[in-house]
Amino acid sequence: MAHKSKGFPISHVIGFITSLVLTFAAVGLALKTSLPLKTIMWSIGSLAIIQAALQLYMFMHMSEGEDNKSQTINILYAFFIALVTVVGTVWVMSFGM
Repeated sequence: MAHKSKGFPISHVIGFITSLVLTFAAVGLALKTSLPLKTIMWSIGSLAIIQAALQLYMFMHMSEGEDNKSQTINILYAFFIALVTVVGTVWVMSFGM
């Protein structure tokens, strides 16, 4: 069975470069600005959410395939588990001392 080549994966390159730009923007905010800590943390969190969405779309092929419903359910479940882990960790650490 012969496999057809799709050509150069320009969308992957664009996604990779955009991820690098978002990462360097977060580093620049953290190290090179004199903004208040709360503003820096919210900005870095926002950039992280944008980067996660970008990587899900560009690299995990969320928009491709026939069964998008099960992919969406799996992603929502993964976000739920991540949220429970983070909120539970913060809750335990804040009341543990």
